[in-house]
Amino acid sequence: MEELNKRFYRIGDVADILGIPASTLRFWEKEFTIIKPTRNAKNTRLYTPKDIETIKMIHFLVKEKGLKLDAAQAMIRRNRDGVSKRFEVIERLKGVKAQLQMLGKALNEIKD
Repeated sequence: MEELNKRFYRIGDVADILGIPASTLRFWEKEFTIIKPTRNAKNTRLYTPKDIETIKMIHFLVKEKGLKLDAAQAMIRRNRDGVSKRFEVIERLKGVKAQLQMLGKALNEIKD
């Protein structure tokens, strides 16, 4: 995943980071009360890195685990810390898997 080093991100930036349409972000903003981007004078949505982490968690529950929006929202309400920790572990494991795959590929190239 991309490192979040800016203070604020526009909706198009967040959509690119997560690989989902901006319309999905706008829809989730209406459905999930925990997504509350700030707005500037021009009414442009500005997402903080913390907002993006929350959206990543929702993306994980809805797109990867296949939960319906109501179930995802209920799970976050009941045990946000548990969901967040599980998401973080899975993201770390994906990173380790990607590194191992790169190492395996490099070893195969050396072997050939």
